Amino acid sequence: MAQGALKKNKKVTATAQRESRANARTRPGVKQIAPKKAALVKQAKLTKRLTSGLVGRTERSLAQKAGHLELLAGGKKDRGGKK
Repeated sequence: MAQGALKKNKKVTATAQRESRANARTRPGVKQIAPKKAALVKQAKLTKRLTSGLVGRTERSLAQKAGHLELLAGGKKDRGGKK
């Protein structure tokens, strides 16, 4: 016959199972290396400050739109009697 004999499946060992489970987990993203040049350090600080401000504004506006979320600042409780 042209095909030949069927290959038998290998039994998976316990260590191989553990390794496959460990590889299946989600891993942290790519780590950034902090800049060393003064201009790049200054730029990184500025970017961080600006993005944090944008995130804060976005969360505040979402809280105001939702209104019923007590976890986010800027909801109904924080507004008080203002409208």
